[in-house]
Amino acid sequence: MRSSTAEPAPDHGDHAADPPFAPLRLGSWPTPLEPAPRLAEALGLRGDDLWIKRDDLTGLAGGGNKIRKLEWTMAGALVEHADTLVTTGAAQSNHARLTAAAGARLGLDVVLVLAGEAPAATSGNLLLDRLLGARPVWAGNADAESLDSRARETAAELRRAGASPAVIPFGGSSVLGARGYLEAGREILRQCPGVQHIVVALGSGGTMGGLVAAAGARRVLGVDAGARPGVRTVVRTYAAALSQDPLVAEDLRVRADQVGAGYAALTSETAEALSLAARCEGVVLDPVYTGRALAGLRAAVRDGDIRPGETTVLVHTGGLPGFFGHPEVPAVFG
Repeated sequence: MRSSTAEPAPDHGDHAADPPFAPLRLGSWPTPLEPAPRLAEALGLRGDDLWIKRDDLTGLAGGGNKIRKLEWTMAGALVEHADTLVTTGAAQSNHARLTAAAGARLGLDVVLVLAGEAPAATSGNLLLDRLLGARPVWAGNADAESLDSRARETAAELRRAGASPAVIPFGGSSVLGARGYLEAGREILRQCPGVQHIVVALGSGGTMGGLVAAAGARRVLGVDAGARPGVRTVVRTYAAALSQDPLVAEDLRVRADQVGAGYAALTSETAEALSLAARCEGVVLDPVYTGRALAGLRAAVRDGDIRPGETTVLVHTGGLPGFFGHPEVPAVFG
């Protein structure tokens, strides 16, 4: 195993439940907070209402929100003396791609347990997974729970073969991983002290859970991408575990109106949101997460949940490689 060159990040030891280790430094912090005046006006807001938190610019193999989580979960894996990482996701999983990148940086082998069957042609995140040296294990038609079971079986096989595997959870989401977005929420509050709405895609729950712990439930609007069932409960669990306020996760704001036909489907609302962001601000969103988040923000403005004059931050969670791997994108934008 190659020696680690990752620099430990400063410890955030202001809560009694902090783990006995610091996160790794895998990203570039803080990420920019950029104004989006033309997009704001296109949505029906005032020009100075909307800001984009550029967590697509976190570095490491295309960037994205998963790096904040991986700084914690990878630190935990190294404490356990792991030499191999096993994680799960959809075929075009951004988390899988970034776990592969983090493993490469730290000299660890990476096995990706992915839903579906091996495609005839490799594209998007799958190309990067291969470039980064990760080994895919195809799990067929599997939900998050089935993928987790298959990952643990794979880890057991690796252990019998003499490896020391660590299983990184689906989407990097756990109480430990959500710590990355506890810090991200604090970062947003420092950059934009008057923020009234933080809009973010809701996938496996860790990103929103950390933001809620930092900023409170009434300021954070999660737009469900359909990645897992019961995700409200997951967000509450993570937020409560990271906050000293037991009521921090009460009255979660979650929109479920952008899921459409399912997680992997490109909805017309999301396609319109992708075009708006690109043509108003030159910012490319992904078709699964932040595209849905902007579609949810647009709907929230239409129905009055977010009003002109209210300072709003859209969290760009990355995922650009998935744009090139999404099967419906060429038909819509080609």
